Amino acid sequence: MGFTQRLSELEILQQYRRDRSELLRFILSGGVLKDVVMPPGAFTLDDVDLDHVSVDYVLDCARNGDVLELWVAVKRYHEDFNLPPMAGSGLREEPFPVTNSELPGSSPTCIPPSSLTEDSLPVPVSRVFSFATCPSQELTLDDQVAFPVAGSTVLFAAANSLRCLTVADENGDGEDHEEKGLSGTSAIDLVLDLPPFVTGLSKDDLRETAYEVLLASVGGAGGLISPSKEKTSKLVRCLSRSHNTRLEDQPVRMPGLAGLLESMRIQMEISEANDRRTREALLCAAAGRVGKRMDTLLIPLELLSVVSEEGFPDRQAFLHWKKRQLNVLEEGLLYHPAMNFDTTGHLGEDLKVLIAKAKDAEVLPIPFCLSQYEESLKALRGVATALAEGIGCTDQAGEFCHWGDGYHLNVNLYEMLLSSVFDRLDERQIVEEVEEILELLKSTWRVLAITQTVHDTCYAWVLFKQFALTGEASLLLHAMQQMKRIASGGQRSAEERIYMKNLRLIVKTKGGSQELTYVQSVLIPIKLWADKHLEDYHLHFSETLDKMDALVTIAMIASRLIADEIEQTGNNKPSSTVDMVAIAKQVKEYISSSISLAFKRTLEAVDSKWEAQNSHPLALLAEDVQILAKKDGTMFIPILMNWHPQSQAISASILHQLYHRELKPFIDGVSNLTDDVAAVLSAADGLEEYLKGLVLTVSDEGNDSYWQAMVPYEVEVVASNLIMEWVNIQLKSVLDKVEKAIIEENWDAVSNEQWLGNSIIEVLRIMQETVDQFFGLKLPMRAPILRSLVNGLDNALQLYANRAFGQLGNLTDLIPPTPKLTRYKKETVVNAFSKKKPVEPKLLAEMRTSDINRFTISKLCICLNSLHYLSVQIDNLEEHIKECWSVRRPNGDILFNVTFSGQSSEGDLRSRHLSGSSEEFPVGFKNAKSVVKFAIDRICEFTGTKIIFWDMKELFIDGLYKFSVSHSRIGNVINELDTVLGQLCEMIAEPLRDVVVVRLLQASLNGLLRVLLDGGSSRGFSQSDGDLLEEDLKLLKNFFIADGDGLPKVVVDNTAVPVQKALDLYKAETWKVIDYFKQASGQTNASSNLQASGLRTLPDADMFLHVLCHRMDKEASNFLKKQCKLPKTAG
Repeated sequence: MGFTQRLSELEILQQYRRDRSELLRFILSGGVLKDVVMPPGAFTLDDVDLDHVSVDYVLDCARNGDVLELWVAVKRYHEDFNLPPMAGSGLREEPFPVTNSELPGSSPTCIPPSSLTEDSLPVPVSRVFSFATCPSQELTLDDQVAFPVAGSTVLFAAANSLRCLTVADENGDGEDHEEKGLSGTSAIDLVLDLPPFVTGLSKDDLRETAYEVLLASVGGAGGLISPSKEKTSKLVRCLSRSHNTRLEDQPVRMPGLAGLLESMRIQMEISEANDRRTREALLCAAAGRVGKRMDTLLIPLELLSVVSEEGFPDRQAFLHWKKRQLNVLEEGLLYHPAMNFDTTGHLGEDLKVLIAKAKDAEVLPIPFCLSQYEESLKALRGVATALAEGIGCTDQAGEFCHWGDGYHLNVNLYEMLLSSVFDRLDERQIVEEVEEILELLKSTWRVLAITQTVHDTCYAWVLFKQFALTGEASLLLHAMQQMKRIASGGQRSAEERIYMKNLRLIVKTKGGSQELTYVQSVLIPIKLWADKHLEDYHLHFSETLDKMDALVTIAMIASRLIADEIEQTGNNKPSSTVDMVAIAKQVKEYISSSISLAFKRTLEAVDSKWEAQNSHPLALLAEDVQILAKKDGTMFIPILMNWHPQSQAISASILHQLYHRELKPFIDGVSNLTDDVAAVLSAADGLEEYLKGLVLTVSDEGNDSYWQAMVPYEVEVVASNLIMEWVNIQLKSVLDKVEKAIIEENWDAVSNEQWLGNSIIEVLRIMQETVDQFFGLKLPMRAPILRSLVNGLDNALQLYANRAFGQLGNLTDLIPPTPKLTRYKKETVVNAFSKKKPVEPKLLAEMRTSDINRFTISKLCICLNSLHYLSVQIDNLEEHIKECWSVRRPNGDILFNVTFSGQSSEGDLRSRHLSGSSEEFPVGFKNAKSVVKFAIDRICEFTGTKIIFWDMKELFIDGLYKFSVSHSRIGNVINELDTVLGQLCEMIAEPLRDVVVVRLLQASLNGLLRVLLDGGSSRGFSQSDGDLLEEDLKLLKNFFIADGDGLPKVVVDNTAVPVQKALDLYKAETWKVIDYFKQASGQTNASSNLQASGLRTLPDADMFLHVLCHRMDKEASNFLKKQCKLPKTAG
């Protein structure tokens, strides 16, 4: 059994004894018994030691209605105490006790039987140990209302409460204390590593001895007075008050030192009988030692000499008291002396023999007992005085009495005195008189050899231990402030440094033994306790951050003071740099340990829930780890960063490493894309991004090592391969579907309200589904992969647009072949510039003619509408991709070593992440937009050309101005154009109307120019026809201008410039045209292409030539005959 376990058992036993006494007081003063007869010398219950009262005898008297004589109850207790423990004795079965049989009091008993009612069961006792009773369990008179006074219910409830105290304490739920309050069983680990007392002194023994030392110290200053016998304890007053008296009505404390001592007596739970007996004995002893201060007396010896058995309720109590005094004397002078006397010498041996002789005297018969005891006591005075009055290193002879200032004894006594600062009714609070108490305790420093450093250290220990017992945050703050007051070695006086060096302890360790100073022996347990809890701060401080902050400060102060004590032993004191390194190392250990434990608990939680949530455990783990990192960063890291600026980076890097260890086997086994793979990779990538962001958001200094330690998960490598494989498959499928859709397209409207082709609806659906599926993969995505997808979709859209206008064929197929140039009225047609036989115009194939006829105006409008709709939806699709990308886009692609611009160093990546810059959206559908725009323009041109040169060929190209201008004017053409234009405007999308009308205008003017310059032998124009032609051109232009509702006049005029030039030549005189031709022929080769078709871009010489060929003028005919060798057409 270890020392810590033995200590915990003793503490539980002490708690049991106190609660036992409180319940006995309740039974004795609550009117349950017929009458209570006090023993000789006792006036109130405070004068009776209830620890020596038999519970079974009290219960028997209450059950039988007998008068209780307390002296009989005490006698019964000692008689039962000397018997061996038996099972089945008393009212209930009792287990064999495991406590020290020499300690007074009844042994703990078992749990009550289930037959007890719920109302009669005791309230579970708190695990907090103190020599004060837990206030929440104190019974008041109000608690008796539910029980009949003369009945046995209250009796058995009290009896069972007495028997259940220990069991209820052991069955308490310690986990809640450990997790939320840091109290309860967690305080068991907080013990001074001091050897146990050889004589078996208990805490009650130390408490009573400490109070005796306090009275002697006060008496040494002349402040001790004889007590009044009329005093009544606070507890008895509370229990004896009426039902209508409230517990809060407390009596006013007496003023001055007397009131303070009374408070100390109550706080230390000293009975008035003991207090009165001790005061009288000390005053008597001081009166017999004239000239000596009371605090220089050998207190245990003087008390043994003065106090007689008459002051005790029975002999057993007196014998126990004498044994305690002898044990204290033995501990102080033999086992823990302040002076380093050789205890193996004659004085030590004599002291051992005399103390043993005094103890053995009690077993002798009465005549021999008293004589041997008095003889031993007389001899003991001489030996003990010689040991106690040895001159210390700073003493004068007779000034001090070194009986209780040994290292191990005095600190325990002083700790008992300091513990009185805690309110006995609420052990979490410090009494209001704390400053007065501490000032009063300074009077004991002479007796106990306490210095300021010892006081500060011991008081810090008491405060911290009480915090560990109760979990009260204010006590922790007090302990922190008190530890700051502990002077380091360099701050102590020379005398104190010498004295503190003598306070040493040798403890056994795993590696052998170690010598500790007093400060070390106190601070090391505090440091170990703090380390234990800070090494799992996620568990202990989730709801108490203020405690964590204070505890970290305490741990660091303790580390500094411990290191300073090491320097005092002769080792070199660490420099400030080394101190900072040690603190940083300690904080790193806290983070590493707590993060690891929290991660382990997270793993266990995931193991228990992943099947119920139907998710892969690694995906759930990544989510929970990110939650853990956020909690750590927002709650705990700000506290730890006060001691280590890189705490955030440490925490994130450790979590990154722990999750990587779980993830790597899964990554190595990934071969294809499944739902689980997608979920895990996505969650892992999100976690890695978050953790690396945490590292980089901290100051750059010192972060490189943590950044480099974060080995990439390689999620992006695996994900990229899987996504690229998926993208390639999808793009091939998209191309096949697009091509199939355009092949099957016949350009019929989807509905009467929507003039679109079925193919565009299908293609856009395919595009949208592909994009949604891509982003629905929930995998880490990088810009190169997205760019591959966009490029593939862009190619598919280009394919659609190219196939759409590619179905129309060549534009030249719509334009009839131009007739050969001849002179007017000449049937023989001769090529003007070639001696070869002219080639006859070829007729279009029947299939091509059928294809052209298939593209009616409505189908061309639907085709144009579809492409226009595609251009709009391309922009929408691009915006949709950008929005999805902005959500899924990593910060600057920091996990990719290669970006679009090439290689990026790690420092560049960190800079980009810190500055918040991110990679621009990859190039979108630029090529597809360009091709669609080109296709729309070509189809508009095809539409205008087809209307004029194909659909209106007979009316316009073949029929206008045929044989005579005056008989075939342009009016009929304009009427037909009006009908066609109305049909176009009704079906075409509004943004395309002007484009189609412009192309129709261009085609109309080209058709008119074709009639004027390449009209063939059926057309001839004289100078007088110029005005009519001018008027027809004006009508055509006005038709497209439409009084301002159509095309802009500027656009129409500019488009009609070539026609206007031809009309000007027809209106000019022939010789001028011939002259223009001659001048132009000198600059332009007249043998250039005269058979141009489509939009007329003829050079001036060609236009002059064509005007002359269609001029009904002899002069023009002769000129052409001579210069161009053109024969006349048949007249």
